Amino acid sequence: MERRKQNLELNVDALFQQIIAGSKNALSQGITLVESKKAEHQAMAQALIEKCLPHTGKSLRVGITGVPGVGKSTFIEAFGLHLVSEGHKPAVLAIDPSSGKTGGSILGDKTRMEELGKNENVFIRPSPTSDSLGGVARKTRESILLCEAAGFDYILIETVGVGQSETQVKSMCDFFLLLMLAGAGDELQGIKRGIMELADALMITKADSGNENNAIRAANEYRNALHLFPANDNLWQPYVGTSSSMEKRGMDRLLLVLKEFQEKYAANWIKENRLTQNLKWFEQSLAMGWENFLHRDHIAVEIETQKKLITAGKASAYMAAKRVLEVAFKN
Repeated sequence: MERRKQNLELNVDALFQQIIAGSKNALSQGITLVESKKAEHQAMAQALIEKCLPHTGKSLRVGITGVPGVGKSTFIEAFGLHLVSEGHKPAVLAIDPSSGKTGGSILGDKTRMEELGKNENVFIRPSPTSDSLGGVARKTRESILLCEAAGFDYILIETVGVGQSETQVKSMCDFFLLLMLAGAGDELQGIKRGIMELADALMITKADSGNENNAIRAANEYRNALHLFPANDNLWQPYVGTSSSMEKRGMDRLLLVLKEFQEKYAANWIKENRLTQNLKWFEQSLAMGWENFLHRDHIAVEIETQKKLITAGKASAYMAAKRVLEVAFKN
């Protein structure tokens, strides 16, 4: 047992040294450990994360979402290439829909971002949503920390689509970017009212030649609509612009906006927001741990027994819960 523990520590330390040296292969291995459900891998992953923590926190974490067909991957590739051209090292954590049979990623973001994926200063990692709430990969938060330790200064977190995942991604990023289409109609963008309030920037995509006027018109409409929403807690005024991924337009302006946001809030709001996020993540992890604890065989059996007693009118909800807790903490 002692020798096994020493081997684990040696493996973790070697992986840690390679990650902070900027090895993308080591980073991939680290994220694979983080995503693994094996107890041995989880022990290594948590040890690795603790070693990496002092080397984290120097990036800007950008959540990116949009309606289906908005061109998220194409936009991220164009923006990622612009970041590289400006001397930055972006990491893309793309939350992929999962295969119903295997639980693996089925979209393959590296094939959808082929040019970006070939760049040595870029790291792309598709993560299956699996059974995660709202389409956000269960271990995305830990993956962000490993990417930061590896020296990536912009972490782009792409979501599956729209819905619950927006609030999940908002809870792990500094800046939230919403991509929208011009003239798509409310039937396609019915969710926009709920998530526009979360946005720090809104970009109208596919403002290519021939569609540019429509995109500008839509941007003006959204800009006016945003004035009707309550101010953000940091008093940031959301930016609204247009972009063409095909013609590489709008990316330079977005980067300037991100830099302005970072310069304005890095010393105060971003630090405070991340602290709040960490405390929420702690509470969520605690809740998940408790839920897993309740799924232990003998406790699960007692829960089912008490449900039957409640249904039969032989136990109150309070007493049933009390009995489950007694069984849970008996040992």
